[in-house]
Amino acid sequence: MTHLPGPLWLIGCGNMGGAMLTRWIADGIDPAAMTVVTRSARDLPAGVTHATTMPEGMPAIVVLAVKPQQLDQVAPDLAPRIAGAGLLISILAGVDEAALAHRFDVATIVRAMPNLPVAIGQGVVTLHSHGTDKAAKTLAADLMAPLGLVEWIEDAALFDAVTALSGCGPGFVFRFIDAMAAAGTTLGLPADQAQRLAIATVQGSATMAAGADASPAALADRVASPGGSTRQGLNVLDDGDALKRLMAATLAASERRNAEMAAEARG
Repeated sequence: MTHLPGPLWLIGCGNMGGAMLTRWIADGIDPAAMTVVTRSARDLPAGVTHATTMPEGMPAIVVLAVKPQQLDQVAPDLAPRIAGAGLLISILAGVDEAALAHRFDVATIVRAMPNLPVAIGQGVVTLHSHGTDKAAKTLAADLMAPLGLVEWIEDAALFDAVTALSGCGPGFVFRFIDAMAAAGTTLGLPADQAQRLAIATVQGSATMAAGADASPAALADRVASPGGSTRQGLNVLDDGDALKRLMAATLAASERRNAEMAAEARG
């Protein structure tokens, strides 16, 4: 269980902010220590304070979770309230530390990129900070630990890449599951049954890969007997590295958009 050193302000509580909040509460963080700031009312876990304007006092941690394009809408009100705060964690895709430091005078800024499965404690959170305060960075990592796998990225230039891979990745996996199910229906399976089979297949395979002593590529070859049906299907995916090229193009498109948003945020 993570113990907060003081109040936590969650600025914005959309899909990702709400998912993080849900998991923090489930992990035992005291709801009374958290204040959610949104422009309109919304349902929150019992005990969490809601505000439509910036609260009084000084938070120990600020988690910035608005949409990236809303940054300059909230910054004028937020910046003077948190001047001198110890830790700002931003989950804004495409908004780099320089853009945040230009708007907020705080001791340590940490960029975080969570993905949606953080709501069930099986997400991925990548972190980066130019800050040198080890205690603040440890606090950021500890806060993210209940959400799933936490990975620090040393090179800020790679943050767009990890955002494309793990941040956007669940959307791509969901699309893959849907495609598997749709393919099953073309073979005659009922749509609802094909979807259940596809979801369970991906879930079990991912769990197996996570605990295996071999790479996913090696696992694929292990289940593909020479001349068998799995091998025939893999031959389609492997022909000209078709699947790898498709995924490379997919991640590259997301990475480019992250870089574009960073440039927009810098003005």
